[in-house]
Amino acid sequence: MEDRELKLASGFVVLFIVLLVLGVLIFATTGAILADRPALMWLIIPGFLAWIISLFGFIVNSPNQARVIQLFGKYVGTVKDVGFFYGNPFYFKIRVSLRIRTLETGVSTSEEIKDALGRVIRPASEQRSPLKVNDKEGTPIEISAVVVWKVTNAAMAVFQVDDFEEYVHIQADPALRNLASRYSYDAPEADQHSLRAHIEEVGTQLQRELHERMHPAGVEVLEARISYLAYATEIAAAMLQRQQAGAIIAARSRIVEGAVSMVEHALQMLAAKNVVDLDPERRAAMVSNLLVVLCGHAVPQPVLNTGTLHN
Repeated sequence: MEDRELKLASGFVVLFIVLLVLGVLIFATTGAILADRPALMWLIIPGFLAWIISLFGFIVNSPNQARVIQLFGKYVGTVKDVGFFYGNPFYFKIRVSLRIRTLETGVSTSEEIKDALGRVIRPASEQRSPLKVNDKEGTPIEISAVVVWKVTNAAMAVFQVDDFEEYVHIQADPALRNLASRYSYDAPEADQHSLRAHIEEVGTQLQRELHERMHPAGVEVLEARISYLAYATEIAAAMLQRQQAGAIIAARSRIVEGAVSMVEHALQMLAAKNVVDLDPERRAAMVSNLLVVLCGHAVPQPVLNTGTLHN
């Protein structure tokens, strides 16, 4: 549906005319009473009724606000200008906010509850529960996202869906669920399908999918970002152990690589300076001892040889 902008008359000019008409009606009523001519009241009373109906034509439009106008069920246009205006008193005006708004998936709100005396029994509260979905590999994860959106087509927002705000909240959850099913939670850096390591790409894909879903309601998605991401509770401990094992293996690999490099350098320096001439057996023993010292968890305890080199 095309959003047509509607231009209305200035409300201040019409207000002056309405007040002037009111003065004329009051003057005519006073004259009819003083002249004792009650028949004139049959003309004055409809004038008062028409004057009262004319008051419904005034429109005050605030910044970042639009008024979708209907006349007897037909769409007339949308008032986007800010100010005081006047239109047909029979216009049906629907106010639509054009402000930028934010929603977070998985957030449920409870309304305030009051007793018969108006006292608050339970205050309003928010409860956050991330969506539990399966990623590309079938691993259960918990995820939630923050979406920044605004209405860009007020007519579509009013006529295409029953409640565009509810529509936006409902569409956010399945879009996030569908996105999570196409990516793995964690993957090597070279893999472009990772929720944890490729936040920017995932956010861009989520924004694109949300825009496609919400465009029919006249809503534009300005930004979408993952706000919470974690393994599901039932597998979090196992996944933590796997990550710890991977980190330990990577650390030990670096330690061994460094130790081998240091041993090689030490043997080269001993040979270059002719400090000691080692046969293959003594060289192997020295390499073994150095690797134990460099790769061990605990501080090594030295053993002093008080005999000869071969004892």
